[in-house]
Amino acid sequence: QVQLVESGGGLVQAGGSLRLSCAASGRTITIYHMGWFRQAPGKEREFVATINWSGGSTAYADSVKGRFTISRDSAKNTVYLQMNSLKPEDTAVYYCAAVRRYYSGGNYPAGVLEYDYWGQGTQVTVSS
Repeated sequence: QVQLVESGGGLVQAGGSLRLSCAASGRTITIYHMGWFRQAPGKEREFVATINWSGGSTAYADSVKGRFTISRDSAKNTVYLQMNSLKPEDTAVYYCAAVRRYYSGGNYPAGVLEYDYWGQGTQVTVSS
């Protein structure tokens, strides 16, 4: 089993920045990819970004490309989401997730059902 704990959410004005953290514990050796999703009220959970745990390759949703950056610190078993130029439409609960399968050939996990472990979520609110 793998446990994921997010932190770093909060209230920020439009144009501001936040950095989310996700600390992984347990059988982290089984993780190949980690990702961030978000869910706004009344909407489905959507993919934000993902990172390959060993090689560090990344992928982003079009809505956050150029504004958000996902990174990881393997020594700390922690993944980060740096969010810049935040917009009111970025308001959501942000979830960290992990995958036990390896995706090769430039493929990456972007679907909710592809992820095996989830954190409890952290609220991000962007005011206009």
